[in-house]
Amino acid sequence: MAYEVEDIKFSQTIFYHLLKNGELNEKDDKELYRAYSENERVMNLVKQQGETGDCIVEKYGGTIYLIPKEDNDFIGYSKGELKAELCRSNANDKDYYLSQFVILTLLVEMYGSQGSSAKSRNYLRGGDLLNILSSRLKEGAEKDETEQDNGGIAFSNMQERFEALKSGDRTSRSKTTKEGFLYTILKFLENQSLIVYVEADDMITTSKKLDHFMDWNILNKNNYNRVLIALGEEEHE
Repeated sequence: MAYEVEDIKFSQTIFYHLLKNGELNEKDDKELYRAYSENERVMNLVKQQGETGDCIVEKYGGTIYLIPKEDNDFIGYSKGELKAELCRSNANDKDYYLSQFVILTLLVEMYGSQGSSAKSRNYLRGGDLLNILSSRLKEGAEKDETEQDNGGIAFSNMQERFEALKSGDRTSRSKTTKEGFLYTILKFLENQSLIVYVEADDMITTSKKLDHFMDWNILNKNNYNRVLIALGEEEHE
């Protein structure tokens, strides 16, 4: 396919906008948005640039997103960087896996509806999420004791790290407390424009960006069942 100079220019400008902002919708720049949405040549060029940069470019719900692939440490986060962001100092892999389990649990609690949208609830309180985490970790650790090889996460290890965190009050910001550990993760997700955390009410709500991503990407059958298996639940038929 032959590309015109104008197509190439538009594609480069769009990709730069995505690198800088992570997303593009009509309100951000109507001309760029329409160039991508209405011109297949421009769209293909942008997607090719995304592939070269180890990213995926997709349009969900009227917004174009630049999504780093799992092993993209340049635009995304490496395991070490996430561990430093989310966990206490001198954290080990058990702490890191616990932080990821918190995020997975939050997603499963907020999504899973079979209706027009995957969203199953409008909000979740932080204190309730801590109780859910404690319950899920306890159930998972009990399975660890009865099953020699569950082929999944070692829940007993994560429960050990969770229980090693002190219990503070809701205002605690220390990563050495359960409340502070959760707060750090929630603020990280908020900084990524994935959730909104209203501290005064201890209320977690999801963003439009996360709703779109869950509806169109994560909650297809294969991906959702991977999440359920990671949480020690059965696959949906």
